[in-house]
Amino acid sequence: MYAIVEIAGQQFKVEAGREIFVNRLEGKQGDKVEFSEVLLTADGDKISVGTPSLKTKVKATILSQMKGDKVIVFKKKRRKGYQVKNGHRQYLTKLSIDSIS
Repeated sequence: MYAIVEIAGQQFKVEAGREIFVNRLEGKQGDKVEFSEVLLTADGDKISVGTPSLKTKVKATILSQMKGDKVIVFKKKRRKGYQVKNGHRQYLTKLSIDSIS
C-alpha cells in the first residue's frame, strides 16, 4: 500500500516502513508527526483519489535533522572578468513512515 502525501508544500509517494527526506520540519529527533493532506491511496488494484484530499492520515517519526549535499552555484560573464562561486546546503528532515491509516 502506498499514498501520495503533501508535506511542506511538496508531494511525496510514501509507503509504510520507508524513509524519506523532506524540507526541514519543526520537531526533534524521535518526535511523532502526522500528515492529514493525503491526495491518493493505492492498495493493489484499489485506488482512492481525493477531491482535494482523503480522510486518511499518515504517521511518521523524525529520525534526524540534517543538511543535504552541497550544490555549487557558479556564475560567469565571458570576456568581462566576472565570476562568482557560491555553495548551498539545504536543511532536510529524515522521516520514517510508520503507518498509513
